[in-house]
Formats: sequence, C-alpha cells, structure tokens
Amino acid sequence: MRMNIHPRRQGGFTLIEVMVVVVILGILAAIVVPRIMDRPDEARITKVQNDIRALESALNLYRLDNFVYPSTDQGLQALVQRPSGQPEPRNWRQGGYIDRLPMDPWGNPYQYLHPGSRGDFDLYSFGADGRPGGEGINAEIGNWDQ
Repeated sequence: MRMNIHPRRQGGFTLIEVMVVVVILGILAAIVVPRIMDRPDEARITKVQNDIRALESALNLYRLDNFVYPSTDQGLQALVQRPSGQPEPRNWRQGGYIDRLPMDPWGNPYQYLHPGSRGDFDLYSFGADGRPGGEGINAEIGNWDQ
C-alpha cells in the first residue's frame, strides 16, 4: 500500500482577503456614518416644527376666545398665564391654553411677534446658534416654513 503524502493546507484567511474586507468596511463606513450623524439635527428641526404647530394651535384657540392674538409684549406667556395690559383678554380660559411653554431643542425660548411680518403672527426659533439669521442648522425656523 502506497500512501501519498500531501501537505495539508492550513485553513484561514490570507492577508489579501483580510485587506479587501477592511477596505470594503471602510467604504461602507464613509457612506453610512455621515448620513447617521445628520439625524440628530433633523430630529431637532422636526421638534421645532412640531412645537410651532402646537403653539400655533394654542394661539388660534386664544384668538377664538378673546378675538385677538396676544400682543408682542404679552408674548407666548399669555398662553400660560392671564396677561395684563392691552389688549386685555375678554374670555381668557381658566388654566391657560397650554401647560407650559416649550423651549427649542437648543434651550432657547421661541420668538413671537404680533403683528407678524410674514402673517398674522410670526412664531420661530433662532436655530442652533440662538441668534437671528444664519444658514443651515443656524437658520431661523418659523411658522412661515410650514
């Protein structure tokens, strides 16, 4: 009986195979990571838009009860506490129109102007930088965008 002795090939990956996998993972990471990193900013913008819609609804209820929107001086606080000063609300709802005023996702108060320059009232967030103007994430987000 004659035996052929062939050296057995060791199992495993070659260096080239490992390098190809690493390159593919690097390409995937370069494509996917920037898309995932933008999600928190998108979520903040969506929160601003939802807050503005809720505040708009509360302002419209205020107007239905009192026949006018709160003045700029009375501000959004008129939705939580009965405002003093003119125009005095005729039928202010006991308990207010919202429980509390939300802050924008960057910790700044929402801005309110009545009369507004873009509608009956302007309701907006200054954006991430908390200052007027700006571009991208620092741009103002308002009820005129809805």
